Amino acid sequence: MEHGSVDDSKASTFSIMDEDHTLANSVRFVLNQDPRVAFCGYSIPHPADNKVNIRVQTTGDPAKDVLKDALQNLTVMCQHVRGTFDTAVTDFRGNKPAEAMDIDLNKK
Repeated sequence: MEHGSVDDSKASTFSIMDEDHTLANSVRFVLNQDPRVAFCGYSIPHPADNKVNIRVQTTGDPAKDVLKDALQNLTVMCQHVRGTFDTAVTDFRGNKPAEAMDIDLNKK
């Protein structure tokens, strides 16, 4: 949900339900890398609420478009990390037989 001024599309606050610091801090990081962003921050109104408010102020572009671009960039980053991780796991398992791995299944 977007909370912003009808007259000024450069500044808006977006409420995202069922999210926490994990997504909010990642989005904040990606937004702050964008030169179009003048200010970005987030807050969680109350610990009992599963809601994050992300404030975006831009240098000219609509805040909604800048947030959308940041979320798309974050998706690409996550896909890259997942692909790299999966490749590393496959390579590791392919280079070592299971018997040679030092795995203690009784450890807690």
